[in-house]
Amino acid sequence: MITPSCEYFEAGRCRSCALIETPIAEQLHAKDVRCRTLLAQVPQTAWLPIVSGGERDFRNKAKLVVGGEAGGVTLGILGPGGIGVDLRDCLIQVPAIRRMIPRLAEFLDGTGLAPYDVPRRSGELKYVHVTAAPSGDLMLRFVVRSEQTLAALRRALPRVQAAVPEATVISVNVLPEHVALLEGEREELLLGSSLTMELGSSQPGAGAGGASSSVTLHLRPQSFFQTNTVVARELYAQAAQWVARLDPASIWDLYCGVGGFALACAPRSDVGIGGVRAVLGVEVSAEAVRSAERSAEEASIAARFVAADATAFALSAHPEDVPELVIVNPPRRGIGAELAAWLDECGAQRVIYSSCNPESLARDLAAMPGFAVREARVFDMFPHTQHLEVMVLLECVTV
Repeated sequence: MITPSCEYFEAGRCRSCALIETPIAEQLHAKDVRCRTLLAQVPQTAWLPIVSGGERDFRNKAKLVVGGEAGGVTLGILGPGGIGVDLRDCLIQVPAIRRMIPRLAEFLDGTGLAPYDVPRRSGELKYVHVTAAPSGDLMLRFVVRSEQTLAALRRALPRVQAAVPEATVISVNVLPEHVALLEGEREELLLGSSLTMELGSSQPGAGAGGASSSVTLHLRPQSFFQTNTVVARELYAQAAQWVARLDPASIWDLYCGVGGFALACAPRSDVGIGGVRAVLGVEVSAEAVRSAERSAEEASIAARFVAADATAFALSAHPEDVPELVIVNPPRRGIGAELAAWLDECGAQRVIYSSCNPESLARDLAAMPGFAVREARVFDMFPHTQHLEVMVLLECVTV
């Protein structure tokens, strides 16, 4: 099998895709074996086939470091000594992003704004974050150091639109501090409000029995979304199939983000599918909750969302309000001992746990002895790296 050829990797300019010279079939096998080994309590018969994330053209988000100098920027990563490394033709980015980057660089060169120099702690342009929807529309976010640069980009908006007409959302994020962060708290929208991600349904029957047949999400500038759209679609479809088969009367989606799982698993009144399932999404980000509420309203999906910390929300719930099924999709650290203990004792009959870290998943499952894994699946969300997504369906076995 021929592996993708990356000139940046071969030249030693970028090593982010550490496994790119390993055939994808070997990568998939190694990830599957790793999860089966770490999650030894899962019966071998419970594992479904791994979902491939592709070999190239799969990443829907680019977090581009602006380097170089005024009038000659680089867009890519920082190399040794804080020097910018240009990666404008990175093969893992979706084509819509690769096509846009040279035009974006030309625009930035024309502004005369200086890239941020990390060693000297000087300059203005720090990052450009780009997210691509399946339609080809883009969200463009400039991360800058000062209010003056924000004002300059606001004045230059017509030129940004001319350079990147695919951008339906353009914003500027202000990060004045010299810190190892990709963005600051303040964000000003210059164009649009959210990027529409039309995910559709990837598996036959995913909408049967009460789950939505398609998912359309609205991403605001500081919202989280999976970096591989094809695999995200498969992830939501798998959860929807489990929910359709189990047909719970009530669901909580904790750490719901912009509502992907909740929206995929909720009833839809516009197509007459299931009308009795109560679905509630819980997310600490108010911005993400607003996005989820908009998606639900536009699609006539019967789901509610609240802005709250997932663990605090669960621990404060009245026992009568505990749902039949709980979905959790936490950050890499996992759900933690407190929420795991609550889940183990709360009375929920089933849990769907989606994890980007099998080590923390194994730790959390060990803290939930009242549940057994009935099905599990690995999703290659991050090809050419050691990272992955794994999702398990748990059933309460406590008598």
